[in-house]
Amino acid sequence: MIRLYHFSLSPFCRKVRLTLAEKKLEVELVEERYWEPTPDFLRRNPAGKVPVLKIDAKVMSESQAICEYLDESNPNPPLMPKDAEARYEVRRLCAWFDDKFHTEVTSKLLYERVNKKIMGQGYPDSKNVKSGAGRIKYHLDYLGWLLDQRRWLAGNEMSLADFTAAAHLSSLDYISDVDWNRSPAVKDWYAKIKSRPSFRTLLADQVPGFPPPAHYADLDF
Repeated sequence: MIRLYHFSLSPFCRKVRLTLAEKKLEVELVEERYWEPTPDFLRRNPAGKVPVLKIDAKVMSESQAICEYLDESNPNPPLMPKDAEARYEVRRLCAWFDDKFHTEVTSKLLYERVNKKIMGQGYPDSKNVKSGAGRIKYHLDYLGWLLDQRRWLAGNEMSLADFTAAAHLSSLDYISDVDWNRSPAVKDWYAKIKSRPSFRTLLADQVPGFPPPAHYADLDF
């Protein structure tokens, strides 16, 4: 039995959900209000963060570690390359999005516009929103530069790097914070990845009080 404790708009949870779905592993999703941690949740992860994945009696945390475990224990389809240099590039890009992009963009847009309201932490900080709106342009340009040289973000095969980037961008797309017209290459890449069956549950997400834009679940934009 597989159970994922998650928050629907968390890009880290979405990365794990995409990996599980790509591996065709059935999972029970449990929405977790991690900002109001219960003793049970803190026993599962003393860090008080989502995602937390429970497989039978095994409990795991940290999205990158979870995804690599799933890929190693369920090797088809592979999301990590066999070559050491190629694996390095996938991990580098995963870290880029989970660290740099998250700090500069996701936390400044999604957390300010949505999480603060849900968590009862007040109104968005306009300086943070402005900063995130400016920095996402740089990151979209970087994605476009990568895709001008490669079929997928880390090389010629789809990998965990693509799911990591798509997890962050899909969370921001839910609140219309991605300018898909800035780079045709990025738009085409995202259209390809969001058309995959593994993306369906993400596109069906609904957060009370925050309806997604019409294009969010449109596979053709």
